[in-house]
Amino acid sequence: MIRTLRARLTVWYVVFFSLLLLAFSVLLHHLVARALERRLDESLAVEADTDAALLADEFQEMHGDAAVAAHEVLADLRLSGSTVAFLDGSRVLGASADTANDRLADIVRSAPGARQIVRRPEAHASVVRQRLGGREYVTVALQPLDEIAADLALLRRVMMFTLPFAIALAGIGGYWLTRRNLAPLATMAEQARRITDSNLEARLDAGPDAAAELSTLSVSFNELLARLAQSFENMRRFVGDASHELRTPISIIRGEADVALAQERGADEYKQALSLVLDESRRLSRLVDDLLNLARADAGRVKLRVEEFYWNDLLAECCRSAQSLAGARCVTLECGPHDDLAFRGDEELLRRMVMNLIDNAIRYTPQGGRVTVSLASRAADVAVRIADTGSGIAPEVMPHLFERFYRGDKARSRQDGGFGLGLAIVKWIAESHQGKVEVASTPGAGSTFTVTLPRA
Repeated sequence: MIRTLRARLTVWYVVFFSLLLLAFSVLLHHLVARALERRLDESLAVEADTDAALLADEFQEMHGDAAVAAHEVLADLRLSGSTVAFLDGSRVLGASADTANDRLADIVRSAPGARQIVRRPEAHASVVRQRLGGREYVTVALQPLDEIAADLALLRRVMMFTLPFAIALAGIGGYWLTRRNLAPLATMAEQARRITDSNLEARLDAGPDAAAELSTLSVSFNELLARLAQSFENMRRFVGDASHELRTPISIIRGEADVALAQERGADEYKQALSLVLDESRRLSRLVDDLLNLARADAGRVKLRVEEFYWNDLLAECCRSAQSLAGARCVTLECGPHDDLAFRGDEELLRRMVMNLIDNAIRYTPQGGRVTVSLASRAADVAVRIADTGSGIAPEVMPHLFERFYRGDKARSRQDGGFGLGLAIVKWIAESHQGKVEVASTPGAGSTFTVTLPRA
């Protein structure tokens, strides 16, 4: 079995070229045979017409003696390969060569017209009928196909001799052309073999002489490498950030346990240490849950539990849950009232999305500020808006806002208990419902997050 592309293309090229040459040879043989036969027919027609005219002239000079006139004409003829015969009905008056009377009679019977060409597998004949002295006489010019057969046999020998050389040259030329045109592909393959996870910034170069298809392939592969490099970078950053976030609560838990066990302590001190351990364990559990959900989302293993619910009820529940946090921070939380709005989606995930946005807005709004939750229904989609009167988002932070573990203000976010995963989860939940998240923010004047979800 042929495995290399170069060999396969060469074989297919040789097969195609061979079939093309064979078809051309068959067509050429047919056309040459037709041309030779047509030329022979034209020559026989001219010969028969000329001989019939000579017979008429001699017939008048011999005062109606057809046999003598025929012999006189035959005596003056200079023929090259053809046979001329004159007949009176079925009786042969004379012929330039020995020809069977039955054969001539059969030819005459098959040509009832005044002038007609008779084609037989072994010979062609031209028959001319004329009336002289009240009787019908027939002039026949006959020639066998031996010369045509010899010419065609020579043509076939030439073809049989030249075709193998032509096919061999086609194979050599096809291999050379294939090797030359596939050389950039071999270069690209060698370049691709040298690319590993440590040098994903390398790119393939098909070269200036590469075909347009190979150039397109190299561009597509380079785009793939760019996406892979970005994915590897995101994965490295994700692993590093996750390790950093996991290390902090684990270090606190371990430190508290070491201090508590270092010496005998009172019940209050043990209770205080266990309370701190519990808080960090809950924090660690939330982080692990967030990481697990994002990992499942990346792997496409999260299935939505689609059911019908009412957006106004969901927003009211989220606002009641966040009211205590807003009150503790002296932030006013405004929500509704909203009209009934039915929707089909994963209610639990959408509730988490809204809670993340409300929690984020409250944490970044100073005392005395306000967070507003609103709902808008349109023909094709639903829009949920969470607006705050906080400090806003700096322009340089906006492009990275939905990146995992990204914090515009790292110290403040850690103090408030955030991991930098909330907005990444919001974006994932919105996109899993075929929706999108948009942000409008003015530094010092607050921010507005708008989630748009299609109703169908």
